[in-house]
Amino acid sequence: MRISRRVLAAAAAVAVVLPLSACGSGNDGAGSTDASGKVEGDITFQTWNLRANFKDYFEGVVADFEKKYPDTHVKWVDQPAEGYADKISADAAGGTLPDVVNVSPDLVAPLAKAGLALDLDKSAAQYKKEYLDGAWAGHRIPGMTGTYAFPWYLNTGPLFYNKSLFKEAGLDASKPPTTYDELFSDALRLADKSDGKVATLANVPTIEDFGRYGVGLMNKEGTAFAFNDAKGVELLTKYKELYDAKALDPQALTATPESSGKKFLTGAVAMNPGSALDLGNFKKQAPNLYRNIGITDQITSTGKVNMYVMGVMVNSRTKHTPAAVAFAHFVTDARNQMSFAKKVAIFPSTAGSLDDPYFTKEDGTDETRVRIAAAKSLKNAVNYTPVLFSEQMKTALRNEVAKALQGKESPKTALDNAVKACDRLLQQQG
Repeated sequence: MRISRRVLAAAAAVAVVLPLSACGSGNDGAGSTDASGKVEGDITFQTWNLRANFKDYFEGVVADFEKKYPDTHVKWVDQPAEGYADKISADAAGGTLPDVVNVSPDLVAPLAKAGLALDLDKSAAQYKKEYLDGAWAGHRIPGMTGTYAFPWYLNTGPLFYNKSLFKEAGLDASKPPTTYDELFSDALRLADKSDGKVATLANVPTIEDFGRYGVGLMNKEGTAFAFNDAKGVELLTKYKELYDAKALDPQALTATPESSGKKFLTGAVAMNPGSALDLGNFKKQAPNLYRNIGITDQITSTGKVNMYVMGVMVNSRTKHTPAAVAFAHFVTDARNQMSFAKKVAIFPSTAGSLDDPYFTKEDGTDETRVRIAAAKSLKNAVNYTPVLFSEQMKTALRNEVAKALQGKESPKTALDNAVKACDRLLQQQG
């Protein structure tokens, strides 16, 4: 599949509910955590909807690994996107989880809690320095010690903005907003000058937005959510002002990435997040927008942009720990990640890779400009979505945000209710 920022966002939204008592009880069949032995044996590697477009790449990676380690054999299986979380849950409960598994942070969390994900800080600590700090931290679980997957590919994206809409509102199109204060101020001006016909934003704030704003999302123990603090209430209050002034699109309460993208294409929205892949779409479907496209960084109060991260987990019960760890590292090493990044618009999580000319050298194209900007921002990016934040929690937050924007609840009450709902769901996770 084409791996874009939106695809990763959707992937990260998948929630897994594992019958933890079934797969975490006892130690039957547990493998060794020692990865220092001889790399040998048959292992299975499972990916997530990648065979259709990258068959040759993965077959090449497997062949290279087996050539390096002649006493190994890797069986590659690929699962469809639909039902992937359920498939992992069923395999975990049934004791048939593959040796090496493509996961996102939220997928690895219940597996780690169930004792099924190998702690790489114990079994593969020597590799940690090969990866970006933020990427390695992407598969840590609040309330637990350890790291439970090798970081694999990353993605992020800039903000696109419509220069002509900025000019029409009397704003300097060469100086897009770089802070939240500037964003909110420009948004109110755009709405006022267009009599409410042009919104600046098309989406309600998500957990990532609260993170970028500098809100503390959870307590340090990972046992409760905390995004209803004064800073969280401040952000939602600002969004309420935008909504009332039509600076936030009136249909934002039910918006999807696709619908928001269409609003941006038609000039009804002035700013929208995206990736290098979007530029070709603009060129084809909205040439006038393409001629007036502005590209700027994500807005953040923390100095760190949001990134989406995929990982490669080792099953703690594999019978061939040295081979499984070696293969998970091989798939995610700098050479293979760099090769993969040149086939699709993703970014490697390995330290130093983002300094490659492919991510630093301008060639005059917008696509390269976006790629360079994203690569630069990824060096210290973080995944703001808490790994324990499930799809149900996202729905609970979205519902309460909607009530606040519609004036049915105060921003404070809405966030208090959202935190209560999310804490309840967190306790149910076990």
